[in-house]
Amino acid sequence: MPDPAEPPFDVAGCLALVREGDQRAARELVEHLYPLVIRIVRSHLPRRVAEEDLAQEVFLKMFSRLAQYQGAVPFTHWVSRIAVTTCIDHLRAQKRRPEFRWADLSESEADVLDAVLTNEREVPANDALAATELVQKLLGQLKPDDQLVLRLLDLEQKTIAEIAALTGWNQSLIKVRAFRARRKLQKLFLELRKKERS
Repeated sequence: MPDPAEPPFDVAGCLALVREGDQRAARELVEHLYPLVIRIVRSHLPRRVAEEDLAQEVFLKMFSRLAQYQGAVPFTHWVSRIAVTTCIDHLRAQKRRPEFRWADLSESEADVLDAVLTNEREVPANDALAATELVQKLLGQLKPDDQLVLRLLDLEQKTIAEIAALTGWNQSLIKVRAFRARRKLQKLFLELRKKERS
């Protein structure tokens, strides 16, 4: 937690020094932005990609594009957009997983899915980990943009306006994409259930 007696970080002053080649200022800027970047990376981490590697890639892009930053938006928003875009690029680069089957689920994940689909019983509180893993597996079957919009809206509880600021998408596109992504997710649920019964 920042010390209340300590003055706020001077982003503009630090950026001016970084642009002059000051390595100490560059390290301070990374230290200041690291909590923001690592939080975004962890929220959207593609499979088989180390979070530190992805965070480092975000910072490399930030420094290589620093001349493009004109101050029209707060610097943290600009860096957040780079972080989100980097994660989306990695998700797109991954090949989609082969068809997802009921047999791919652990026993606890299958129990959670069965409870959700049949509405016959409540999902036990101790199955929270299985439910989380199941959601991640199902989201992994969606296109990267669909994954991102559902993660931001439903898992991180961000507003449409916040998502627009992070992604650069207009608000109508976000609403349509979320609607379609939820329908695709529901279809995946139903296909899994049908395969399990056959």
